Order: sequence, then structure tokens, then C-alpha cells
Amino acid sequence: MNFLESMQMAGKTLLSNKLRSALTMLGIVIGNASVIAMIGIGEGGQRFVAQQLESLGPNVLFIIPGNRATQRVSRDVPRTLVYEDAEAIASQVPTVAAVTAELNSRQVVTFSNQNSNVNIVGTTPDFLIVRDFEMARGRFFTDVDMRRNNQVVVIGADLAERLFGNSNPIGEKLRIKDTSFQIIGVLESKGSNLGVNYDEAALIPLMTMANRIVGRTSPFGLEVTYIVVSANDADSVDAAQFQITNLLRLRHKITGEDDFTINTQKDALQTVGQISGALTVMLAAIAGISLFVGGIGIMNIMLVSVTERTQEIGLRKAIGATEQDILLQFIIEAVIVSVIGGLVGTTVGVSSILLVAAITPLEAAISPIAIATAVGVSGGIGLFFGVVPARRAAQLDPIVALRSA
Repeated sequence: MNFLESMQMAGKTLLSNKLRSALTMLGIVIGNASVIAMIGIGEGGQRFVAQQLESLGPNVLFIIPGNRATQRVSRDVPRTLVYEDAEAIASQVPTVAAVTAELNSRQVVTFSNQNSNVNIVGTTPDFLIVRDFEMARGRFFTDVDMRRNNQVVVIGADLAERLFGNSNPIGEKLRIKDTSFQIIGVLESKGSNLGVNYDEAALIPLMTMANRIVGRTSPFGLEVTYIVVSANDADSVDAAQFQITNLLRLRHKITGEDDFTINTQKDALQTVGQISGALTVMLAAIAGISLFVGGIGIMNIMLVSVTERTQEIGLRKAIGATEQDILLQFIIEAVIVSVIGGLVGTTVGVSSILLVAAITPLEAAISPIAIATAVGVSGGIGLFFGVVPARRAAQLDPIVALRSA
């Protein structure tokens, strides 16, 4: 019997037991779909975070209080950065184009009879330049607003829509912690960025934030949550990081470990890549267990098939079929089941990725390598787990097989 005849016979056998064949494929379908979907979603998440980081600009450096060791151990955020550090960086570091500082606190914002708990950001006029934001309406606050502690506020696009709907909020009054602020501008919508959604935030002058909302909590100056620096260009980032480190060590009189951390876009991208890559591998490995379980299901069903088809096997061997013919017959059936299951699973997995991309911010990441690997592995699983029942069928004595029928 040639290979083509074996294929035709295998197809007829599988079609004659449609329900059993479909249930056998189910494990492979679930395994393939899980592997492809998990890898695709993992890569989509990695791309999404990378886009968020790239939106900051290639020249941006974040200075946050505390070194990496204290950030891991301590639950409380260290209080080691002050606004005077930002002023010193702006005036003494030649590779820096602009500097802004931010002091964050969640407060209740009230307009009319509406209350919203939002993130209040005290910052400086250079915020728009450093963070690459645009104004949708009105203006941003100025150095004069900073010096005079003016009670003015710029709100995010989503907060403006929630509080005012389609009305123009410019000139309206908001109450923040029992203090009245006049709305002077609305930011263009930009979405969430590194866990902070400025579309839902209210921005006020840093001095007003310290004096009216949170108070001054550091004996060394006006405490800030972090400092954001824009270097002159992408080539100046490393030099700016080195110069800022030396300046802050001198200002803080540091002789041992730094009490601050400087993160660049490159550092963040590398960290995100390592974390998301490890998560993707872990998810793919967990999903791969389904493929293994599907392979065991193929072996079990094929063993049952051998028992049910004892008479057929004995008759075929009695009229001249060799052990190789019988072996090939059952291996082909197992491979067909696993390959078809792999193709169906691929379709389900790709559809899942497209669905997730449609309903979430994640980008659809369909990996041809993952698809080829999953289908190849599912075919290999069918071959591997089909060998044992195929050998058992091939080694049946035809006389015993016919007598037991």
C-alpha cells in the first residue's frame, strides 16, 4: 500500500468517527490557540509599553527620590528631591534644554454639586515643553502665576468633559481642598502615560500646590515627587545623566550610595523588554502544557482505536499488509488529527489576538514564528504520541486478531 492510499484510508477512518476525531483534536486546538494568543498578547503588551515610553521623547530623563535598593525595601517614598534641585539642574547643567518638577497628591475636586477624586499635579511652566503636551483651550500658567501663588488650574480633557460636558470650562471655578481655583486652560488629550493619566488630572502652579494644598514637608526646600529633564538632543542624554548625577551628589553631600535614581527612556525600554519577555515565555510555557495534554489525548484515543479495530488489523495483515503499512496507517491518522487541530487552533489564536486588540489599547501582534512553531510542534506531538499505539497495532498477530474479533 502506497502513502497516498494510506492517507485516503486514514481520512475515511477519521470521518467515520467524526465526534471522536473532533474531541481528540480539541486538546491540540486549545493548546495551539493558547500558545499563539499568549505570545501575541505578550508582544502586544510589550509594544504598547514601548510606545508609551517613546511618547515621552528620546531626550527625557526622570529623576526620582531614593536609590533602587531603598525603592525595593521601603514602602514609603523617600523624600530626597526638592524644587531647588530642579533649579540647580536648569542653571548649571549645559546639556539640559528644559527642566520641570512635579508634586502629586490625590484630592477631592468640587464643581457645583459634583465631586471627583483626582490627581492634583503641582508643576512648573516648562511642563508643556518637557512632557510634550499641547493646550486644547486657554493657556498654561506662567512664571508670574508661580511667583504670586496664583490659584489657577489647568485640567485634563477627560476631567473637563466629566465636569462640564460640552460647555467651555475656561473661567469657571473649582474647589480643591476647600480652596477655590480658576480654570485657565484645558490640556489636549494624550491618554495614560506610565500609570499617570493627565487627561484625568488637574495641574496647578508648584508653589501654590506646596503652600495651599499639601504644605512644605522637607526642611531642605520644596519637596517634589520627581524631576523631569529634557536634554538638548538624543546624543546629550548620557552626558546629561552624568552631569546631573555629579551635581545632585554635591548638593546632597553624598559620599556613599545615591539618594536618587535617574532613569532614561533607554533604561526603561530595556527593563520593560526584560520583564515582558520573561512574562511572555512563562505564559507560552503554561499554554504549552495544553499541547502536551492534547498529545496524551491523541495517544489514548488511538489506543482505543487499536482495540476497536483489532479485526480490521488482523484481516489486513492476513491479506498481505506489512507491519510498516499498519504502522504508517496509524501514524498518519495521529498526524492528521494534530495538524488539523493545529490549524484550527491557529485560527482561534489569531482571532483572539485581533479581538483583544479591538477592545483594548494593546496592538495586535501576530508572530509568524509563533504560528509556525505551534503548528510544527502540534504535528510533532501527533507523530510522537501516535507511535506507541501504531507500534502496538503493527505488532498484532493476525491469527490472534481474527480469533478475538
